[in-house]
Amino acid sequence: MNKISIFTLGVRGVARFYLARLREHLWWKPALSCVFSILAALVAGLADQIDVTGALPDISEKSIEVLLTVISASMLVIAMFAVGAMLSAYASASTSATPRSFPLVVADDMSQNALSTFIGAFIYSIVALGALLNGFYEHSGRFVLFLVTIFVFSLVIISFVRWVDRIARLGRLGNTVDKVEAATDAALRARARLPALGAKVATRIEQEGTPVFTKSVGYIQNIDLAKLQSVAEQIDSEISVCLILGSFVSPGEPLAYISKADLSEAQVLDDAAEAFVIGGNRTFESDPRFGLIVLSEIASRALSPAVNDAGTAIGIIGTLVRLFVRWAQACEREDDHTVEFDRVAVPIVSLNDMFDDAFNAIARDGAGSIEVAIRLQKAFKSLAKLGHKEMEQAAIAHADHALKYAKHSLQLPAEYALVKKLSITTARK
Repeated sequence: MNKISIFTLGVRGVARFYLARLREHLWWKPALSCVFSILAALVAGLADQIDVTGALPDISEKSIEVLLTVISASMLVIAMFAVGAMLSAYASASTSATPRSFPLVVADDMSQNALSTFIGAFIYSIVALGALLNGFYEHSGRFVLFLVTIFVFSLVIISFVRWVDRIARLGRLGNTVDKVEAATDAALRARARLPALGAKVATRIEQEGTPVFTKSVGYIQNIDLAKLQSVAEQIDSEISVCLILGSFVSPGEPLAYISKADLSEAQVLDDAAEAFVIGGNRTFESDPRFGLIVLSEIASRALSPAVNDAGTAIGIIGTLVRLFVRWAQACEREDDHTVEFDRVAVPIVSLNDMFDDAFNAIARDGAGSIEVAIRLQKAFKSLAKLGHKEMEQAAIAHADHALKYAKHSLQLPAEYALVKKLSITTARK
């Protein structure tokens, strides 16, 4: 692979990762809208450079002043109300679902866009009003400013109406589950398309050569494979990554091995270590197992004695089945995986591990509920019939695991007999 291609792929991967992190912050869209608002107020004055006095109606300064005063007086109050409503939604998402869903709720585009519109309209009205009262606009400028003000006013009304509908749902359990499902589905599809992230599949971890260590403690959030490819080409070697995205690492655990056993260049090891982004939290877009864990956490919380909501757990099981079906279908469509980084090997995500993340906690916490136990067995039976050999094996193993939990937790022998009858493990005997 040539250096230009490596650089391009590296920039794309890093950009996607940091754009996803940026979406988890509330400040950037309002800041961007403030810049555009100031530019809109000032650019209207450029219309005075064009001599079209007779062709445009003469808009009175007073009418524009009234409109701008109304916007400036109301937008700050609405923006503060929006922030309060969003904070309530965030708190609701953390308590009713799980705190791990918070980044997805914060990243809600419609809420961010509405808040940005309100703050931007406030900044625009203040700047435009100040310029208007100080004689910055003449005949043509006032007409353009009037049109821009009407546009901003319309945008505020439309944004407010749409946002009110969204804020009524934002943070509610169903809405949060939908967001987690969408994020997990996207991550699973991406991983089905590139199981080894565009590198070679590490069939076994090559613990030979020079180990690469990190100085940080946390989760692997991103791997810059283009940088690892560049390092490997620089020293004419190969790099075998030991851990998948989402793994917890510490300074004593190798991140990867460089095939050259006699490597003595410290800078090469530092460059390889810098390709791994280590953070305090796992991320949804690059770590499909994390999304499965979050869904399982929501179901476990619903099954706690304090909540006792078996219906939510049953709904989550259906969501998990839907995700695994889509993943299996995506794997069938992506049989031929292109290797873009031929000097780097990366381990793939284990399907059995994904089943552990998705179903083990539900099988444990819902073992005493006949409804949940039955739904689990039906879910495993559905997944086993997809024609995916690895998924069939995982489904059978986890059906047997859930059946053992049910045997120890269900009070009535008749209930256990019903669950056992529905189990795929019983049908295969």
